[in-house]
Amino acid sequence: MDQVVDDNKLWLERLRRDGKEALAAAMEHFRPRLMRMVEVRMDPRLAGRADASDVLQETYLDAARQIESYLAEPRLPVFVWLRYLTWERLMNFYRHNLGALKRAVRREVNLPDESSIALGNLLLAPGPSPSREARRTELKERIEKALAALPERDQEVILLRHFEELSNKETAAVLGLNESTATMRYGRALVRLKDALAEDSSAAGASGDTRS
Repeated sequence: MDQVVDDNKLWLERLRRDGKEALAAAMEHFRPRLMRMVEVRMDPRLAGRADASDVLQETYLDAARQIESYLAEPRLPVFVWLRYLTWERLMNFYRHNLGALKRAVRREVNLPDESSIALGNLLLAPGPSPSREARRTELKERIEKALAALPERDQEVILLRHFEELSNKETAAVLGLNESTATMRYGRALVRLKDALAEDSSAAGASGDTRS
């Protein structure tokens, strides 16, 4: 059996048996992944007003209120359900603090350095060898710029798969797709991101030639 499916079955059994005690355990178990989602999407303008821990604390209260209705018809895996509630709570923080729309959360992403660098190394051919720190900074900036140039749905699937590190099955559940469609969407998004990075490299090269 698929590990994600197997784990979800066990969590559902625990939630039905132990209720809110199991819910607290589930929140603790999934906390690193939920924290990563919030931190990637947290607008810097919220600094000092809210942080990822605040969002997750409110998410737990939301989940505790909704646990019975969820268990009556669990259409989403436990982790995806908790992620959905976390997303909704983050939206509330945006509305109350910034009056921002949902799309603003996608625009204001904070890409983790290591994930950005890993993605850059995956998609970019090796180039000149500046200092390690200079290359890390350059890769992160190029990934951020290229990602911002993509259509929203391409941005979203890359954020889910690469930066939130969701499995394809989880990504499909979040997006409301079947798994094969989610796989194709991710593959096409990576191709478009690679093309955007190549265009950025070409533009930078042309600019350098003009200055010289």
